[in-house]
Formats: sequence, structure tokens, C-alpha cells
Amino acid sequence: MKIEELKDKIKNKIVALASVTQENKPHTIAVEVNEVEVNKIIITDNQMKNTPKYIKKNPNVSLVFWEKDKGWRINGKAEYFDSGKWVEFVKGLKENKKYSPKGAIIVNIEEVKELG
Repeated sequence: MKIEELKDKIKNKIVALASVTQENKPHTIAVEVNEVEVNKIIITDNQMKNTPKYIKKNPNVSLVFWEKDKGWRINGKAEYFDSGKWVEFVKGLKENKKYSPKGAIIVNIEEVKELG
């Protein structure tokens, strides 16, 4: 399955984002997907505390979301930006107008798997 097929399903949805701690433990938070490009998922950091440092140390992440009785897992490598074009991009999104984004996470998609 390709991300293009899921673009309308995942955009502006709350999804689980799993990263890896420095102790090799899973760390999962709920995030909203702001935008989907051909092989990238863009997520705003408005209030994250630990996830940015985990991504900087280990870029492997997984996103999971469900719609009715179907689910999807998206695996990839994430990069965290606290300045530059991606931060400016998320600051310009209408859903972020009432926030002060601290950064942006860009997930480069490696695998999309249907669940359930």
C-alpha cells in the first residue's frame, strides 16, 4: 500500500507516534498529522518534551492509526527541525495559528502496512 492511498485518511487525524528512548524503550505519544507529501509525513511540535531528543538520537519511528475496523502502520525515519523551512512551513498552517510551534518532525516513509 502506498501513502498516497492513505493521504485523505491520515491528514489532520490523531495518530500514535512511537519513537525509541535512549534506553532502547518504546516511547509513544499522540500527534496530529499536519500534511502528507509523496514520501513524507509532516508533524508539528507544539508541546513535545522528550520525543525530539529521542528522534535526534534514533530516527526510527512508527505511526499507527485506525478508521473503523481498519488500521495502518507507517514505519520510517524521522528528522527533527527546530529552525528552517519546515518550521516556517508548520508555523504557516492554519491549524497552528493559535500555537507557537517549537519545531517540525518530518517522517520519511519506508513502509506502509494495513492492519486488521
